[in-house]
Amino acid sequence: MKYSFTIIVVLLLISLNVSAQISGRPPAQVIPHFEFFRLNNAPFTDNDLPKDKIIFFMFVDPDCDHCQEAIKQIGEKFQSFRKTAVYIISISGKDKINQFMNTYGSKLKGQKNVTILQDKLQQFISKFNPMRYPSMFLYSPERKLIDYEDNPESVFRFVNTINKNVK
Repeated sequence: MKYSFTIIVVLLLISLNVSAQISGRPPAQVIPHFEFFRLNNAPFTDNDLPKDKIIFFMFVDPDCDHCQEAIKQIGEKFQSFRKTAVYIISISGKDKINQFMNTYGSKLKGQKNVTILQDKLQQFISKFNPMRYPSMFLYSPERKLIDYEDNPESVFRFVNTINKNVK
């Protein structure tokens, strides 16, 4: 009897976890602890983030049409992102990320406030809770979520939010 009760409790917990994932968890409300890697393989953690800037994370898949469109739009509107720390993150390999940036994000490459990161440990999804590609997160200098979007047509909304919050 005790064994049956344990199995029922475990199945119930698994069921609740699966339904939470299907219904979607909200995006991370504060920047979680993480470890990503620069394209030169140097580690990059949440401790490396600036403490005095708005932080913009964009989680992309280089093969995603919506990601390609979003990164182009951000490049076109880059003037609004100049005072923001921009991080483009992908779980893809370094070659694929470089090809993506060269083809679609060329206006962002080489900008001193833009950092390209590889999620080798596959932490972004479990820690930030993106819903789909591309997922864009805007955090305050206090590391609290200001805005989240996964619709590439909504880049203008980030531009407006950044313009209101950056001094």
